[in-house]
Amino acid sequence: MGKGDKRSRKGKIYRGSYGNSRSHSEPKPTVKDAGKGKK
Repeated sequence: MGKGDKRSRKGKIYRGSYGNSRSHSEPKPTVKDAGKGKK
């Protein structure tokens, strides 16, 4: 899970690919949306 994982949403954004985890209609996440400090 992470940038290198092509099945995860983050990995798909990193690679610029689309799939079930990341559809075309989904807007690109901004710095505000990225919950880095959450959990």
